[in-house]
Amino acid sequence: MKYFLLIFSMLVIIKAADILVDAAVSIAERLKVPKILIALTIVAFSTCAPELAVSFQSVAEQNGTIAFANVVGSCIVNILLVIGVSAVIKPIRVKDSTIKKELPLLMLITIAFAVTMLEGIMSPKAAGLFSRSRGFLFLSLFSLFVIYIVQLVRRRVHTDEEVNSKYKMFQAIIYFILSVFAIIISSDLLVDNAVLISKELGVSEKLITMVVIVLGTSLPELVMTITSSKKSEHEMAIGNIIGTNIFNICIVLGLPITLLGGIEIIGFNYIDIIVLGLSSVLLFIFANNGRQVSRGEGLTMILLFIVYYVYLFVS
Repeated sequence: MKYFLLIFSMLVIIKAADILVDAAVSIAERLKVPKILIALTIVAFSTCAPELAVSFQSVAEQNGTIAFANVVGSCIVNILLVIGVSAVIKPIRVKDSTIKKELPLLMLITIAFAVTMLEGIMSPKAAGLFSRSRGFLFLSLFSLFVIYIVQLVRRRVHTDEEVNSKYKMFQAIIYFILSVFAIIISSDLLVDNAVLISKELGVSEKLITMVVIVLGTSLPELVMTITSSKKSEHEMAIGNIIGTNIFNICIVLGLPITLLGGIEIIGFNYIDIIVLGLSSVLLFIFANNGRQVSRGEGLTMILLFIVYYVYLFVS
């Protein structure tokens, strides 16, 4: 039954993500706002909902291993695996505005997160503690993202042309809400059964989180990004990952730590932090090279992801 529920939940996520892309595109077209605005906000927040649930639970239980593995792993997987696989299937075109504004913002927040983690590991005074003040720092950085979103909202497309989107507004909203609920419920089912299977196999807590929970909760982003790329909705593909990673660092980790108090950074080392920072830098470099993430660059990301996860298994 565990294996059946695992496969069933994956199939539901795949179908729900396909509907979610079409519904999100329709909403953006009907509202006459940039598609990346929808991808950066409601789509990104919806697909990172499973990570948020895991984070609040782990911070409340003072489980630093799961709390940080959940966010660090998700950020790495979203770029190296999700963008990598999507680019190999079909190169992802990136707009100038994304290269000049959204990707630098993601890089700033990711590197700031990596530095604070590094400080927590290296500093004797910090004693490995990721304090409430650090959580508040990332909530403050999130305000920069909010300011940018407000600017995007003002960039409405003024046209009298008839919109030929797949769904009407009411249909799009209903399909969007239903697909989000299907993804959240199926992700929870997927993770629960994957953890049960992993524990039977005797896998460590960090490995369960980084492999089973992270890959399970990142499946919506993977399917969403691949689906968007195949449909040539490149703004949705890249915007979903940028928004999700910013939400992961600032809200998924920053919010529960600010509300519930600091936790210890347990089980992480320099390699984890270097790969975290490097992933966002690589995405910026690749996107800036020809205004797209090519198949070769996607393959490079996947190879780096494989090397890192092999390291996790053998370390």
